[in-house]
Amino acid sequence: MMSGTASIGWSWWFGLLVIAGIVLIIFVIVRMLSNRSDSASASVSAKPISPEPSAARLILDERFARGDLTAEQYRDQVRILGESR
Repeated sequence: MMSGTASIGWSWWFGLLVIAGIVLIIFVIVRMLSNRSDSASASVSAKPISPEPSAARLILDERFARGDLTAEQYRDQVRILGESR
């Protein structure tokens, strides 16, 4: 006779434990996936990024390539621009 009322109480707690376990499993999976993406983005951002040359530097390179500037003039202009390669 008593077993009927006792099993209702246990099934209620068992249901809550199952729901809590599912939530915990989903939390762990999401956490693992976010750590994987964080480490991937960290490895990408750890690589040195070479800055793009400015428009002035590109024009200066073209003028030097055409022979409009001597090596000394080219170096002086690069120094003035504050860019180096």
